[in-house]
Amino acid sequence: MKVGFNNDLYLQMQSERIMQRIDSFGDKLYLEFGGKLFDDYHASRVLPGFKPDSKLQMLLQLKDQAEIVIVVNARDIAENKIRADLGIPYDEDVLRLISEFQNVGLYVSSVVITHYNGQKAVDRLKRRLQKRNINVYKHYFIDGYPTNTRKILSEEGFGRNDYVKTTRPLVVVTAPGPGSGKMATCLSQLYHELQRGVKAGYAKYETFPIWSIPLNHPVNLAYEAATADLNDKNMIDPYHLDAYGEVTVNYNRDIEIFPVLKNIFTEIYGSSPYQSPTDMGVNMAGFGICDDDAVREAANQEIIRRYFNSRVRYYKEQCGPEELQKQEMLLEQAGINVEDRACVEAARVKDKERKNRSGAIELEDGTLITATTTDFMGPCAGLVVNAIKHLAGIPDDEHIISPESFEPIQELKTHYQGANNPRLHTTEMLIALAMSARINPSARKAMEQLPKLKGLQAHITSDLSEVDLQAYNTLGIQFTYEADKR
Repeated sequence: MKVGFNNDLYLQMQSERIMQRIDSFGDKLYLEFGGKLFDDYHASRVLPGFKPDSKLQMLLQLKDQAEIVIVVNARDIAENKIRADLGIPYDEDVLRLISEFQNVGLYVSSVVITHYNGQKAVDRLKRRLQKRNINVYKHYFIDGYPTNTRKILSEEGFGRNDYVKTTRPLVVVTAPGPGSGKMATCLSQLYHELQRGVKAGYAKYETFPIWSIPLNHPVNLAYEAATADLNDKNMIDPYHLDAYGEVTVNYNRDIEIFPVLKNIFTEIYGSSPYQSPTDMGVNMAGFGICDDDAVREAANQEIIRRYFNSRVRYYKEQCGPEELQKQEMLLEQAGINVEDRACVEAARVKDKERKNRSGAIELEDGTLITATTTDFMGPCAGLVVNAIKHLAGIPDDEHIISPESFEPIQELKTHYQGANNPRLHTTEMLIALAMSARINPSARKAMEQLPKLKGLQAHITSDLSEVDLQAYNTLGIQFTYEADKR
């Protein structure tokens, strides 16, 4: 993928911007981190050159002043909500995030559980957190939030929430995913700090939409595609335009809630420090774009990937038709179609030729490698084999895994594990490859090419098993697939 984003420049500008915002307030700044703090894979896909841990690296520059508060919605825990990009539930992701932050020397002070209502699964998570010496606080649903400011800013509103004890001037408030209640947690803290005579500020660090690029830029459209299930919509910030005569981009939820936030700020501070949703933000990502064409192409690919994701969700009855229709509309807005993803057309052509489920992967030089279902492997496993053979310069007719290596695994699957499908999934194929590599130099050479698959684009014309999904995610392949019967 061609680099289109200057990550070093971004880190420098972002750190400076946050320091300026800390200085503009008094004793403490609550900084709401939108998106993923540790592993922002969406940003790294649409802004090639953006490192998935860029926010973390930036935060490490401020680690002596910062502490982290993780927010999670009790309903997401009770309903066992899964983080799609990692395939793990939110409670496990909370524990994972704590470990990751602590491993790099960041101080995680507490976890806030919002919308708490006595859920047993939440109480189990609380006990696990307390064993790790993590403070746990409970926040509650407020009837009338966010419009009834009189109730919100009272003992029956934020006053009912636990006060989160913090000790450092920068409090980073993050979460496993959207809808966790980060903003409400920050506002609740402003209320509680005021009661204690502490002058605290609030700011928002949200990478997308990028306020400083056009509304219909593919990067901003890709954000809409990524949040189609939330029905987020990018908009021109009317408050910023009115206050400063400057066109900036924000999204509907922040724009809709801003008048309420401004009232809350006025009640807390005496006057609002912000005149628009854009004012609240500190994001400098737009200034890191160094090759707009490369970024546009990467974002268009993301829009197509998100379309296929929603199409699979719709077929599996995991979403309604509105989500899929929105993705179709975004394709039209971007002026692209699924055939603009080269691996899609190649996989479909192979499928039609062989009358069997197939796949295609596009290498860095534009070469398209295809594979189809065989007696030994499904299209996912076959595609990885064909790709690494090509990268290693191994002829198509040379076997790197002997048939004898397949048979024990197939027997284990069918005779002992009760599987109906004897074909190897990607992980099983990789195990067979590793076994062959001990005695076969070609297999060893092919296996050494696996890191080169990271970031490549692939498409499969069939549904994918959980095993193949996890394997492709681990290899870093950016894939799409089709679960519907065409």
